[in-house]
Amino acid sequence: MVISTIADQITRMVEGVSDTLSAPFSDPVIRLGVTGLSRAGKTVFITSLVANLMDRGRMPQLEAAATGAIRTAYLQPQPDDTVPRFHYEAYLSQLTAPEPSWPDGTRQISELRLSLRVQPSGLLSGISGPRTVHIDIVDYPGEWLLDLGLLDQTYAEWSDAALSRARGRPGGEDYVALVAGVDPTVRLDEPEAQVLAERFTAHLREAREAGFSDCSPGRFLLPGDLAGSPVLTFAPLPTTRYPRGSLGREFERRFESYKRNIVRPFFRDHFAKIDRQIVLVDVLGAIHAGPAALDDLRSAMARILGAFRPGRNAFLTRIFQGRRVEKILFAATKADHLHHSQHPQLTAITEALLREAKDRADFAGAQTAAMSIAALRTTVEETVDHKDGPLDVVRGRLLDTNKQAAFYPGKLPSDPAHLLAPAREGSDTWLDADYSIMNFAPAPLTRRPGDGPPHIRLDKAAQFLFGDRL
Repeated sequence: MVISTIADQITRMVEGVSDTLSAPFSDPVIRLGVTGLSRAGKTVFITSLVANLMDRGRMPQLEAAATGAIRTAYLQPQPDDTVPRFHYEAYLSQLTAPEPSWPDGTRQISELRLSLRVQPSGLLSGISGPRTVHIDIVDYPGEWLLDLGLLDQTYAEWSDAALSRARGRPGGEDYVALVAGVDPTVRLDEPEAQVLAERFTAHLREAREAGFSDCSPGRFLLPGDLAGSPVLTFAPLPTTRYPRGSLGREFERRFESYKRNIVRPFFRDHFAKIDRQIVLVDVLGAIHAGPAALDDLRSAMARILGAFRPGRNAFLTRIFQGRRVEKILFAATKADHLHHSQHPQLTAITEALLREAKDRADFAGAQTAAMSIAALRTTVEETVDHKDGPLDVVRGRLLDTNKQAAFYPGKLPSDPAHLLAPAREGSDTWLDADYSIMNFAPAPLTRRPGDGPPHIRLDKAAQFLFGDRL
């Protein structure tokens, strides 16, 4: 394992040297990673971002679009033939149909290359013609990102942490009770191993449905063609000394195989090559799920940011240490579920959730930011009369009933500590407030020529992520 890790590091260093030395003689490429935990809206974000970069009428906060520096944008074949293409055209058709619908969520890694013809500004604007800038968008499940933390854990450490998290979570107590009756030192019985893995996976699914964020290993929830394979047939057990041939020893071996054959190749082949990263976060969903889910989101965001190698990609840094992630944006999605008067509170809560990890990334030289966005706006804002005075609401088409409804989710506190303190203390419910959530369907769109889909701050997010490179 040590030799394999050293070999991976040497390979990345060699690739970094090659990329750095060839960069001055080729078109610049920005590798933008897009991830987020379940139901955060990754597919819709990428689809709307690409559509709004191709038709830039709604992108005034992207400087290169506002000034006309972007002359044209077009899709090209992606450079990696081994990665599935992001199905942009199909997803856009779904969102812009007369009866629009949400596309399926991200279940595997995919990629798309968008090329921009950009007119240089400043001193070179008068003597240089337009240049091409490629944006390679890499879409991958956020659950895979949480798996990177497993690389530094032993099976015993992971088992202890997983069993501790399970207590108090949906389905978790049942699993803890199940393994309490299991002797991990007895000889491996494959049907018993499969039952344990299935029951642990069921617990992870229940926890995710209840709003919890840290539900790793991620491939248990998104197995793809690995479903039923031994590399996904393990589960946490009470830690002890496992004799050779025992259930515990085999689970320990499969855990190491999962890291070696699933997690490390993803890190080496995709994650380690990203320049800029956006992490989409359903903060409103976590608040609605309660204090425990919000604190779990805080912990998950710290683990996610800890998985990055943040810093500036200076020339010598690229040669000797490989590629670094220069900018990381944490975006609270579904801002259209709130009246704009509450967007500052949502952003402040998101900033507070990642404050601890953000400070470490800033110290390493990376730029990090938090923002409230809606990649596709599904509501309109209204003010309605209420017994306590005017109430700012949003109105949209409900996903379940297809009927129009006005919605007020509750007043978010201006001080994030009013939410984070009870979450850290393990409170069961919010003491003095009740937060609701509504599932809106995408609204039928009527777009003017040159306009992309309606959004909230998608242009500001784009400016932070890659505006400096255009």
